[in-house]
Amino acid sequence: MWEALQNWPGAVALRGAPVLYLLVNAAHILGIGLVIGPILALDARLLGLARHIPIGAVGPFLAAVAKLGVGLAIVTGLALFSVQAANYAGNPAFLIKLFILVLAVANAVSVDRGRAWRRAIETNEIAAVLHWQAAASSILWLAVLIAGRRIGFV
Repeated sequence: MWEALQNWPGAVALRGAPVLYLLVNAAHILGIGLVIGPILALDARLLGLARHIPIGAVGPFLAAVAKLGVGLAIVTGLALFSVQAANYAGNPAFLIKLFILVLAVANAVSVDRGRAWRRAIETNEIAAVLHWQAAASSILWLAVLIAGRRIGFV
């Protein structure tokens, strides 16, 4: 299965064109930045930093940028994975990263679809559940970042 993925035209093109690989890798890093920066800023606000800034004024924008970043990071990550799928599939750091990524995305979806989030946007009142979700979010997304950096060293 991993062999077939490594032989799809996109993976072959990435292996055969170092500049293309470089650009996809750079886009992946951009995606990561578009996730981590806005998420940490939003989490900090939900945890009580900059209380004078209404959640409704920054929350939806930061969440939208982070969603764009997640999409970009996943698409480019899949492309990069395909280049050496067999190696990555056996890499413990990669597997840990995927597990933490699933938890981080699940937490983000839970926040985005939750009543507490909608109420915070409308009233600027931060429910206790959002404090916990924001703390978990910061920890999880930083853990994804660290696990991702670890992949190359395993």
